[in-house]
Amino acid sequence: MSVTNIERDFHEKVSQEVRLSSEGIERFRVVTPFLFEDGDHLAVVLKREDSTWLLSDEAHTFMRLTYDLDETDLQRGTRQKIIANTLSAFRIEDRDGELVLPVPDEQYGNALFSFVQGILKIADVSYLSRERVRSTFNDDFQLFLFESIPEVRRSFNWFDSVRDPEGRYSVDCRVNGMDRPLFIHALSSDGKVRDATITLLQFEKWGLSFRSLAIFEDQESINRKVLARFSDVCENQFSSLTANRDRISRFLEDCLS
Repeated sequence: MSVTNIERDFHEKVSQEVRLSSEGIERFRVVTPFLFEDGDHLAVVLKREDSTWLLSDEAHTFMRLTYDLDETDLQRGTRQKIIANTLSAFRIEDRDGELVLPVPDEQYGNALFSFVQGILKIADVSYLSRERVRSTFNDDFQLFLFESIPEVRRSFNWFDSVRDPEGRYSVDCRVNGMDRPLFIHALSSDGKVRDATITLLQFEKWGLSFRSLAIFEDQESINRKVLARFSDVCENQFSSLTANRDRISRFLEDCLS
C-alpha cells in the first residue's frame, strides 16, 4: 500500500488530522491529534521490520510513566494488571519496554486506532485516584509476601478465633513457625495506623507472645501523633515497601530462619 493510501486509511478509520512524516527508508513518524494528560503528543512510528509493517512507541510510553512512578510500581499490583490486560485486549506487544503492534493484512487505520487506544489506557495508570493507589499498595504488599514467605508459614487477615471470634482485631499477615509469631501490618492511612495500634494493644492485654512489623505505603503521610502512638507498640517499621524491598526481604529471612 502506498503512503497516500495509508494516510487515507488513517483519515477514514482514525482522524482527518493524522499525517505521515518520512524519517528515512521505510520509516514514518505518525503525527496524530491525540495527547497525553500533560499536553504532549503520543509518540507513534510506522516502520518496516523484515516483511512486516508495525506501529511502535519506541519505548516512549513507559519512559513517561517512570517520570512519576517507580519501575516496580508498573510491574506489580493493580497497575501491572491494567497494563497486562490492555496489552492483551489491543494485541500490543511489550518488547522490553517498546510497545509495538504489527499491522495485519494492510489494516493500517484499524491498527492505529487500537494502538492509540492502548497507549492512552496504559498512560492512565499514572493518574489513578488516591483510593486506587491504596488498593495497588495492598496488592503489592500481598504479592511481596507471597514471594517472600512460604505458603505454610503465612496467614493473611489473621485473627484469634478463640478470644476474638468476630475478628475485630486482625493483622494483615501472621507468620508462624517461630517461638513468637510475626504480625505484619500494611499501613496506608491514619485510620489503618490507629486500628493497628488498637489491635497490638489488645494483643498485649491478652498476653499474646509475638513480634510486630509494620510496612507503610508512605510513612511521611501519616499524622505525627498517630505515628508516635503506634511506634510505642510496634517493634519494627519500614517507611515504605517500594524503597525497602531488599531490607524487608532480609528481615523476613532472618525471622524465618
